[in-house]
Amino acid sequence: MDKAIGVFDSGIGGLTVLKEIINILPKENTIYLGDTARVPYGIKSSDTVIRYSLENAEFLSSKDIKLLVVACNTASAVGLPALRDKYNLPIIGVIEPGARKAIKVTKRKRVGVIGTERTIKSSAYVNSLKGIDPKIAVVSQACPLFVPLVEEGWTDNDIAFLTAKRYLHALKEANVDTLILGCTHYPLLKDVIGKVLGDEVLLVDSAEETAAEVVGVLRSSNLLKTSNKSAVHEFYVTDAPEKFVEAGIRFLQGTELKNVKKVSIA
Repeated sequence: MDKAIGVFDSGIGGLTVLKEIINILPKENTIYLGDTARVPYGIKSSDTVIRYSLENAEFLSSKDIKLLVVACNTASAVGLPALRDKYNLPIIGVIEPGARKAIKVTKRKRVGVIGTERTIKSSAYVNSLKGIDPKIAVVSQACPLFVPLVEEGWTDNDIAFLTAKRYLHALKEANVDTLILGCTHYPLLKDVIGKVLGDEVLLVDSAEETAAEVVGVLRSSNLLKTSNKSAVHEFYVTDAPEKFVEAGIRFLQGTELKNVKKVSIA
């Protein structure tokens, strides 16, 4: 089926999810929507995030997509039930795939989760992890400064390292053996986070796990693209397309980012 995979995020962070989808499914068409006019979602109320999520999904569904990826941890945490109630198509968030992977790989049943304040306060990862294995010990930590560091391109300097050291201290003290990167920006900080926590802590990239789930759902639903036409990748934002392109290149790491269109969806 040649219909596109729809992906939305509050801004540019979801491009890490899109990158993994393109890497694993290079023939598939994609449509990405970044709600850059209303970013960040992490400080908004649940009702507002749900409304934004429905509006984003309405725009993408108007493009006749075959599957929707909610590439935003905050929207996945609070918006998935409303989206699944309204739309009759496969909808994948970024929380459940990461939680399943963490359960699979943890050796001591001690899992850390880092994310935005809204994602951490929602307890979405805790609920998902304990829904799979009630005996899992979960330590959560909000890391609000990680997002601006990534968007500024400060992912491998002293400031990034000291910030990570401060945020991750409690996780080290709790002796976690697995850490879920619960924000789509955080994969760009893997090296710094790894240095702070050490090689004994396994990092779970929700973007990679989400892409793997997309493959599974498309295959099981017989929705994989069948034609040999070259993949088409469309990009839409609700504000500042130039800034999106400038920052987005770091997130996509190889995939061309061009013809970004500004749209109004509210």
